[in-house]
Amino acid sequence: MSIGVFPLLVALATLFVCAAVGMVGYVLYQSRRQARLADRIHGNDGGPEDRFEDAQGSLLIRAAARQGREIEKFVDKSGGETRQLLAQAGWRHGNSRLLFYALQGALPVGLALIVLLGYWANIKLLHSPMHLVLGLVLAGILGLLLPRYVLRRAATRRRAQLRGEVPLFVNLLVMLFEAGLSTRQALSSLVDDGGSVLPALGPDLDLIVRQLEAGGDSDEVLQAYARSMDVADLTAIIGILRQIDRYGGEVRGPLLEQLEVLEERRGLEMREKVNIISGRMTVVMVLFFFPALLIFTAGPAVMAIMHAFASTAK
Repeated sequence: MSIGVFPLLVALATLFVCAAVGMVGYVLYQSRRQARLADRIHGNDGGPEDRFEDAQGSLLIRAAARQGREIEKFVDKSGGETRQLLAQAGWRHGNSRLLFYALQGALPVGLALIVLLGYWANIKLLHSPMHLVLGLVLAGILGLLLPRYVLRRAATRRRAQLRGEVPLFVNLLVMLFEAGLSTRQALSSLVDDGGSVLPALGPDLDLIVRQLEAGGDSDEVLQAYARSMDVADLTAIIGILRQIDRYGGEVRGPLLEQLEVLEERRGLEMREKVNIISGRMTVVMVLFFFPALLIFTAGPAVMAIMHAFASTAK
């Protein structure tokens, strides 16, 4: 194959990529238009999560965010996983959602442009059209999966923080209930005075209190929050609060019993971690410390024996 064929292949590949991008954009635009039309017919013209009304950003960022929401329909088939992960990560504000969706919409395009620039700059890794196609495919896959990976890591880290604050949350609730406060009053007091004590749980309690003040049913609000966070320890405590708020009864006993269960469970988990660390340290000692100890203790004797054999041989 002559050298002049490569520019033709590059031109054809670029043409196909541009045509594919144009077709995808047209399909997304038509689907978005039909969705808006259906929302208007059913009396639902979208919410703030769709329009990002409470977020601040340029038109370019908003366009990238809308593109990110269209990509979400292909990545998240269920439609609720992303919303749950955003809630678990604490990214409920409009600006946080706007930045995430903008990243999800702009990252694949940005990585594809970087690959094209690298090919035109004659980088060693992109010296052939086949490498260019593979680079574009890899850029698209990485651009789709990387924002989800970052979101999942942030949600996992914050759920661990929430789980760590549950014992202190229970102790504060017991103290406030013993002072004669109701569930709403106790939560309001924690929001007003315990924000610095509960840095991860405080904003969530603030959201719960605002929903209750807006007229929401306490049982439904607490149940929805427990389901969205999906933290077993926190779900158990909220279940006790829901039961007490619905049926009444003594508060201190069930909370303290659940606290004892949580502490026992954490003690078992800590012992398991200590056992795992002990096993790893044993492997490290056998591989590194024990050979060094043998060299220091048996080394002089071995050297003396070797010198004795050498002198005898002479």
